[in-house]
Amino acid sequence: MEEHVSRRRWPLVVLTSSPFHGHMTPTLQLATALHAKGFPIAIAHSNLNPPNPSNHPSDFTFLPLSDNNLSTIEKYASFTDFISALNQNCKASFKEHLTRLIMSQGNKSIVVIFDNVMHFARIVAVDMNIPAIVFRSTSAAYFPAFLARLQIRQQGRFLEEDFAMQEIVPNYHPLRYKDLPFSTSPVEEWKQLVSNFSQQAHPSAIIWNTIKFLEHESLTQIHNHLQVPVFAIGPLHKIKPSSYVSSHQVDTSCITWLDKQPPKSVVYISFGSLATMDAKVLTEMAWGLAKSNQRFLWALRPGLVCGLEWLELLPEGFVGETRERGLIVKWAPQKDVLAHFAVGGFWSHCGWNSCLESISSGVVMICQPFSVDQGVNARYMSYVWKIGLELEQVEREEIRRMIKRVMVDEEGEEMRVRVNGMKEMVKEAVGNSGSSQESLEGLVNFILSR
Repeated sequence: MEEHVSRRRWPLVVLTSSPFHGHMTPTLQLATALHAKGFPIAIAHSNLNPPNPSNHPSDFTFLPLSDNNLSTIEKYASFTDFISALNQNCKASFKEHLTRLIMSQGNKSIVVIFDNVMHFARIVAVDMNIPAIVFRSTSAAYFPAFLARLQIRQQGRFLEEDFAMQEIVPNYHPLRYKDLPFSTSPVEEWKQLVSNFSQQAHPSAIIWNTIKFLEHESLTQIHNHLQVPVFAIGPLHKIKPSSYVSSHQVDTSCITWLDKQPPKSVVYISFGSLATMDAKVLTEMAWGLAKSNQRFLWALRPGLVCGLEWLELLPEGFVGETRERGLIVKWAPQKDVLAHFAVGGFWSHCGWNSCLESISSGVVMICQPFSVDQGVNARYMSYVWKIGLELEQVEREEIRRMIKRVMVDEEGEEMRVRVNGMKEMVKEAVGNSGSSQESLEGLVNFILSR
């Protein structure tokens, strides 16, 4: 970074923040990192799950997008219907904000960094001759997996009809057909996904919330495919920690409970802010957990089972049987929980933020993927990096065995050694002269050159 460059002349960086917690959190972390480098920051966001300005630097500008009273995702027929409505509704007001900013900025330029879900921002920016950089909060391995899925659909083939789901996808080792994103999506929904993808093509650069040592091969594939700069700046929660972002009220009392537990004795369970399941699955999970006789902290989100609120989600007798060794909360401060000495395993949906937080804390995972990139992440955690086990059969006895393997058996201890080694590599990557810091400096220079 050139010390003599006047901060007043630095471009304003406008980041779009999606309403999904797993996307919003790293976007705001990236904004904080760039702000620390000297960039003025504006955050464009929908009115659904908006960020709280009081949690961020006072000179951040927040740009609410008129989204026509966008409803929660549950109100739409599918995920893709929601994404389409989000992009259609927010586009006009985003253009209005950029127009006003151009007029008020004088000779200062603007650069847009858009979440890949908010692809309307790229269209508007390109139309206004403003540089646009895409930010992806998934694993890098998700991108070639999506391309494989796209290729299969372009061949007119269907995963569950034309392939053995446990077989490896040719040229995409180690992924199996079952690991590919949107593997069970209806044809019309997939067509909409492809349309959305086409609107994201050919960015000027890509920012990825990942680490070079972790996903070097996938990052190389992406660079070779798109022929644009790729900046691996992760894990962002370690690059520049920022205030906790959540639409749920965090229960911090669980930290006091963890303080009283033995080291590496607690299984932490959380499935993120979007996953849903039916009552039968939850029942098998609960009794498998009970049968394991292990201590646990369960972040049991209200609405995890549609139509039910909280503890009534659980089978009768479970709370009483596990009261002495378990704690159930609605939402936990996940990064603090994973960093706690008492936590020895993380039973997760394998969202990418959760994977990065688990690796950074040296915690072994039990992987139970639900949708989108989670199957890819689970495959890498369990098969490639060997720091987790994938739960492929949600049945109470299998769950009991899985928890025992992670928390008690020698197999779990071997995984702990590996993940602790990766934890140290993460520290190196985000430290001075580490690969992630170098990528951040590369991004700073790229933005200044626009």
